[in-house]
Amino acid sequence: MLRQPVQSSNLKSVGYDEHQEILEIEFISSGIYQYSNVPREMYNNLMNAPSKGKFFAQYIKDRFPTKKVA
Repeated sequence: MLRQPVQSSNLKSVGYDEHQEILEIEFISSGIYQYSNVPREMYNNLMNAPSKGKFFAQYIKDRFPTKKVA
């Protein structure tokens, strides 16, 4: 999946597959994870958040099925 680099102290890059509703996040220190059933609006909100790490922790972490892919 193609990811875009982001400005964050925790997240390195973020990608999204609209057809499968998969959000993929590369973390600076812990690898790459995929989050399933993530609506496009949630991805848009993450990318527009002033603090992507805070947004992730509050709205995505532990709220969507997750698997580590790398």
